[in-house]
Amino acid sequence: SHQKFKTKFNLPFTLVVDEDHAIAAAYGVWVEKSMYGKKYMGVERSHFVIDEQGVIVDAQGKVKPDDSVLKALAALG
Repeated sequence: SHQKFKTKFNLPFTLVVDEDHAIAAAYGVWVEKSMYGKKYMGVERSHFVIDEQGVIVDAQGKVKPDDSVLKALAALG
């Protein structure tokens, strides 16, 4: 799904896949969620743009996928 997302929006940079949730936990977005009264752990939809020097230049929480791309590109200038 990440490759399809990258292809759909013609993104020229690497996307990270976090299968074990270690990155999400480190960034504070692996959170307890609730649906229909049932609690579970999940990722708060968010994005982080990290520049070539490894500096976070943009962080957005509760962002929609279509909005995320435009916001990320704007952050990159």
